[in-house]
Amino acid sequence: MTGIDAVELQFSPSAVLALQLILAVVIFGVALELRFGDFARLLREPRLMVIGLCSQLIALPLLTFALVAVADPAPSLALGLMMTAACPGGNMSNVLTHWAGGRTSLSMAMTTLSSLVSPVTTPLTFALLGDLHPATRAAMREVAVPYTELVGTILLALVLPLVLGMTLAQRRPALAERLRRPLKRFGVFVLLLFIVLALAANQGLFRPALVAIFWLVAAHNALALVTGWSLARLLGTGASARRAITFETGIHNTALGLTLIFSYFQGLGGMALVVAWWGVWQLVTGGLLARHWAQRPLQACVDDARGAHAAAVAETAAPPQRDRS
Repeated sequence: MTGIDAVELQFSPSAVLALQLILAVVIFGVALELRFGDFARLLREPRLMVIGLCSQLIALPLLTFALVAVADPAPSLALGLMMTAACPGGNMSNVLTHWAGGRTSLSMAMTTLSSLVSPVTTPLTFALLGDLHPATRAAMREVAVPYTELVGTILLALVLPLVLGMTLAQRRPALAERLRRPLKRFGVFVLLLFIVLALAANQGLFRPALVAIFWLVAAHNALALVTGWSLARLLGTGASARRAITFETGIHNTALGLTLIFSYFQGLGGMALVVAWWGVWQLVTGGLLARHWAQRPLQACVDDARGAHAAAVAETAAPPQRDRS
């Protein structure tokens, strides 16, 4: 590998462990807001979950490969886009969906489910995408990704704290409520600080590639948001569900991506920078989109209102039931 592909971030083993622990704290704090019963209610509408997960786990990875084929970036940059597409939904998608007047329960269910299946989907998606492109296939062979260890890291840093947090919230709701905000704020602050310090310590390595990375990430993030919205609209979901699916497809758990990169890809420079900048840029575009939709609350409910109106008309037209008691 040459150029940006050959750059490796200066990252000690203790720093890698610290990043994994920070990710676990963030996930645990978010899980305190969830209840197992929230997902039982969504079983009545499995179609919405299937649409959202297909958008996130199938449509976006395929379009990511198309973007890489057209843009033809350096292999490490391409791997960064592939890693992002392979990561599950990010927790900020729940907040943005709420701000935008979308269906927050659907967003939280999709984030949780995509996280629970990520030990299988993330390595599988990344391996398939990387192997399809000749340049990334060669780069992956050079770094020799240990997929078994990668699955273990996802289980420990993501799935385990998620299940523990939901269990505590279910059994000790008062304690979970006291811990929720402090843990969430602390985890997010420390994670952002960690990323900023890591990039600042290696800033001289990336200056030549910053412009290319900016446009690659901007195009990929826009593609993700448009994919979620378009697929949901094409398949006829309500407006509130469509907003949730848009954010679930366009907001990813880049903290997990960085953890995997620093753990198993020797801090591959271009790859790490793409995923780190994705984590920042998605908050900018997601925040702007949420603000735009928040200013159009009536439009958000048009499709759902039609369904409610149709149900009301059917109920009115039905013959009255006689009281036989």
